[in-house]
Amino acid sequence: MKALSIGWVNIKRMLRERSNIFFVFIFPIALVLLIGIQFGSGFEPGVAIYQADRDGLSDQVVEALEAEPAIKVQILGDTDAVITAVERGSAQAGVLLPEGMSQTAAADEVIEIGLIGRTDGTSNQISSLIGAAVSEVMLPVGAAQFAAVETGVGFDDALVVADVVSAQVEAIEVDVSSTGEAIFPDTLGRFDLGASSQLTLFVFLTALAASSALILTRQLGISKRMLSTPTPMRTIIVGESLGRFGTALVQGLYIMVLTLVIFGVNWGDPLGAVLILVAFSAVGAGAGLLLGSTFSNDQQAGGIGVVIALGMAALGGAMYPLELFGPTMQRIAHLTPHAWALDAFADLVREGGTTVDILPELGVLVLYAAVLLTLAAWRLRMVITRP
Repeated sequence: MKALSIGWVNIKRMLRERSNIFFVFIFPIALVLLIGIQFGSGFEPGVAIYQADRDGLSDQVVEALEAEPAIKVQILGDTDAVITAVERGSAQAGVLLPEGMSQTAAADEVIEIGLIGRTDGTSNQISSLIGAAVSEVMLPVGAAQFAAVETGVGFDDALVVADVVSAQVEAIEVDVSSTGEAIFPDTLGRFDLGASSQLTLFVFLTALAASSALILTRQLGISKRMLSTPTPMRTIIVGESLGRFGTALVQGLYIMVLTLVIFGVNWGDPLGAVLILVAFSAVGAGAGLLLGSTFSNDQQAGGIGVVIALGMAALGGAMYPLELFGPTMQRIAHLTPHAWALDAFADLVREGGTTVDILPELGVLVLYAAVLLTLAAWRLRMVITRP
């Protein structure tokens, strides 16, 4: 019971810390949301359109773009609104349709359609989609202009014939097939990838940050005073370990439950997901306890803990998907517990696996936890009993 009491005191410390309201409870969910919006599957790029006036040809271009399933069209009131939408990221491209497009075409003049793009990698792809949709509308117009010049018939009459002929022409069919396995399956939810990576990042980060509480306990002499009571050393060590473990577990459960409720994140087999969280929380507890028993200054430990947590998260695939690592970097990444936890989540979520399928990853995580907790217990015993 004493060990549980010590552990519970550490959890209450974490919950009462005002700075944790943001860094523990708000920041992780905000990152899951941001990653899901920017990189999640199911992303539908937006195209902002401004029509200087409404005429037949301009409306046809808008209809062609609206019929394109890969983009989402929004009509805006002026050019500045389109530019602002692209600048702020609410639209990935903008289309400016000039005034009097039908009259310009009838006069056999060039129609200049403005295209505004972003500097990121999506611009070229969206430009191709826009260009294809506009070309489909303008093809009969070009044919009518040519016929009007060569035959002397009126442009409107030539356009009627061109529309009829173009409707009779069979479209070119392109069959696209994929070979091999996709890195990320189509069934992967928009927020699924970011949720698991942020869970591993923040569980480990929170566990290391909790080392400062252990250092403060030592500085205030609380640990030695507990030892002067009928409290065995093993009870103190177990209690402090439970404190780090409980802190990490609370962080992980919060992320898991809230992303499930708000974003509908698929965590796969519930039992398997909870076991991964428990095992990884134990790893974080061991690392936090070792850090707290090694350093004597809480600010120093906090700074180093953040560097270690972020560095291991980056190396282990919590900031950049492991699937995009090269073979050598993947082997290096698996020196961290993060990579094994993310592999286990991937087996559950993307492969539809069960708890049995992730037993190897769980075994590695348990081994990490055992080694770290053993080293931490040995180190904590030394610093508490040291004169």
